[in-house]
Amino acid sequence: MWHNRTERSSIISIGHPKEVSVIAAPAFLEHRISNGQGNIYARDFPGAGPPLVLMHGFPDNLGIYDDLIPHLTRVGRRVVTFDFLGFGASDKPAGAHYSFAQQLGDLEAVAEHLGLDQLVLVPHDSSGIVGVNFAIAHPEKTAGLCILNSAFDASPLALWPEMIILFGDPQLAALAGKFATSPQQFGWLLEWQQGRFAESLPPVQRDHFASVIGPLIADNFTRQPSAGPAFMQMTAQFYAELTRNSGRLAEVAALDMPVKVIWGTFDPYLTTPMGEERAARFKHGSFHPIPAGHWLQSDEPKLVAKEILS
Repeated sequence: MWHNRTERSSIISIGHPKEVSVIAAPAFLEHRISNGQGNIYARDFPGAGPPLVLMHGFPDNLGIYDDLIPHLTRVGRRVVTFDFLGFGASDKPAGAHYSFAQQLGDLEAVAEHLGLDQLVLVPHDSSGIVGVNFAIAHPEKTAGLCILNSAFDASPLALWPEMIILFGDPQLAALAGKFATSPQQFGWLLEWQQGRFAESLPPVQRDHFASVIGPLIADNFTRQPSAGPAFMQMTAQFYAELTRNSGRLAEVAALDMPVKVIWGTFDPYLTTPMGEERAARFKHGSFHPIPAGHWLQSDEPKLVAKEILS
């Protein structure tokens, strides 16, 4: 089914409030794609060139790209985005098993169903793991990587958010479980963690985060069925996955494709040195700093689009 977000709003503002430029929100085709456990929700924005496949992380969903997508489609590029199983508008089956292997399978299912070839992968946050491992598994299908602030290996430069530490450390499982079973306590924790991300932003970006990204993340957990089970299972596997990927760095270095690491320099956890290290892991890697926070695609969509498209 075709949808056009201009039905709800004829234009959306881009960038800082003082700017006057506007872009009409593009139309997209909706898909429900089976991965074996349930259906993955995907949006396909028509266009030409190697399709840009945008992926989200643990705490959010495809909505984090709403500010960015119009800048990509207005030049005629095809864009695909989707919610991993357990998140956003994708199914959240009772008793589902969520894992990084499952998320890789989600991406493979989307690519097969939509007939995508020569993908340009744009991973963010925890989906950095999925994007890089897809490139390793399918180098013939991967035209390039545009890596946003994200995880992959057990880098000593990483400072993981406290909420990830809490739910990822087996020694803190009892405490994490207490938070998870109390909506009030979990809500407080989520609000506190969002505040930690927001406090490093300049005022305009902080206001945008508070009005767009913060509510999107909260809604992902509070709307039923919740993304909570997927989040908890994924974080429980997070450190083991980082360690596993540290053993794949030789395969990363062997990838023969262009890789742009586009990094928000105001991120208080995944810092600029970590982004520079990530770019250096690749044979054809380059580093592109953006004056933005962790959700740089929402903070500075025009700058991020320029780097992706250049």
